[in-house]
Amino acid sequence: MSYVDEVIARVKEKNPGQPEFHQTIDEVLESLRPVIERDEEKYKKMALLERLTEPERQVKFRVPWVDDNGQVQVNCGYRVQFNSAIGPYKGGLRFHPSVNIGILKFLGFEQIFKNSLTGLPIGGGKGGSDFDPKGKSDMEVMRFCQSFMTELFRHVGADTDVPAGDIGVGGREIGYMYGQYKRLTNKYESVLTGKGLSYGGSLARTQATGYGLLYFTRALLKLNGIDIAGKTVIVSGSGNVATYAIEKAYQMGAKPVTCSDSNGWVYDPEGIDLEALKEIKEVNRARLTEYKKYRPDSEYHEGKGVWTVKADIALPCATQNELDLDDAKTLVANGVVAVCEGANMPSTLEATKYLQENKIVFGPAKAANAGGVATSALEMSQNAERLSWTFEEVDEKLCGIMENIVANIDAAAKEYGMDGDYVAGANIAGFKKVLDAMEAQGIV
Repeated sequence: MSYVDEVIARVKEKNPGQPEFHQTIDEVLESLRPVIERDEEKYKKMALLERLTEPERQVKFRVPWVDDNGQVQVNCGYRVQFNSAIGPYKGGLRFHPSVNIGILKFLGFEQIFKNSLTGLPIGGGKGGSDFDPKGKSDMEVMRFCQSFMTELFRHVGADTDVPAGDIGVGGREIGYMYGQYKRLTNKYESVLTGKGLSYGGSLARTQATGYGLLYFTRALLKLNGIDIAGKTVIVSGSGNVATYAIEKAYQMGAKPVTCSDSNGWVYDPEGIDLEALKEIKEVNRARLTEYKKYRPDSEYHEGKGVWTVKADIALPCATQNELDLDDAKTLVANGVVAVCEGANMPSTLEATKYLQENKIVFGPAKAANAGGVATSALEMSQNAERLSWTFEEVDEKLCGIMENIVANIDAAAKEYGMDGDYVAGANIAGFKKVLDAMEAQGIV
């Protein structure tokens, strides 16, 4: 049995009941196989893959808080600090009932390579809680966030671990957590990113993941001789990533015609009404059932179905494993030329393989959605300098980072004889930088 196979089997044995973590281990280590096999005995002796796949630190803690009825509630809080070889841990906090240690390990492991691809000095981590902010009052959310940070603060810091937002954690939650951190430590430092503009946040951070996805998609299509202008785009999700992917797609001359939420999806053949979407989701915090009030000729469907709409480009921007093998077959049959991932691992391994086998230009999440964490790192830089850059400055840097990622993953794929396999290219390019740092720092 090869070293890669040994490690994959060992990880699955040591981490039972964590299918998302197993999935990312399979995907990443399989694509790293040609790199590892060039010097297998050396890496095995160093236990390189064992150290790479085992988090440096995992913290689990209880989060007691009081609801508006005076009832004490208890949730679980987590932080997985996966790898700090190239910089302080960096990765979002997710508040959602589905959160568990396996999902956070999957996200944290992916974050190592995503952060490496940005070219910025940030390691990989992830955290969150099974708390659901939906339906909670502002005061309930504040009390939860303060309790959560009362434990988390001892594990994070500007040069140690810098969390950001994720699903269920937006500007409101970041603000409450930052206030509590400052209160507990008496420090005004860049311990969280995604902050409000009045207290150290960065312009363009809200738009960064969605904009970055389109900068990446445009560059990847150009590499393959395709112009994004005039293309029809199907998008899943209706959060920050999807909303600002739709906005930037319009700016590039494409036409996005779908969006979705956890209840259903919208098809608007004239193009999604961006202002209506923002009012529904960002102002009213409502469901997409409201969309037809703004655009009566649009279609609203319950459940899943975005990927059945005929289009040129598909951008999954909702959640993990939302695009399965049947969806991939539908996309291919409908003539899609490219799929680029805005969410974290939104395509199953089977779907990814099918798309690649059918010569679809496929941009993996760890490369395609790196714009958010890249701009978070730019926020850290601004905080360290006590400066605030203009929107245009941040946006220009973001565009450059995403175009550089495309060039690097293309070069890595070609170096190992896998031209056009951008999944392998992303994993290899991200891994090699982390590998160099781990080797230089010894067995730690």
